[in-house]
Amino acid sequence: MSNLSDIVDSLENKIGKLLENQKKIKQTCSDLELELSRQKQAHSETEAELHHRKEEIETLKIASAMLGSDQFKRETKLKINSLIREIDACIAHLSE
Repeated sequence: MSNLSDIVDSLENKIGKLLENQKKIKQTCSDLELELSRQKQAHSETEAELHHRKEEIETLKIASAMLGSDQFKRETKLKINSLIREIDACIAHLSE
């Protein structure tokens, strides 16, 4: 009978340890989910900043070309022509 009692005690200890490990794993999982959420937010902010910087670079290229820089003149002319076509399309659409 004491052998059965020892087995039950051993099982209780093992179950207790398993439950404790489960709690630790759940806490770790929760911490990791929170960190993932933070990293996603940081990534999103970095992507937005990158997009903003790219737009800023394009604006500076256009401004540089308008000031007489030969380096970006072709790109600027193409951009201006594109804008003129858009304006013409808007005017045509409004006059319909």
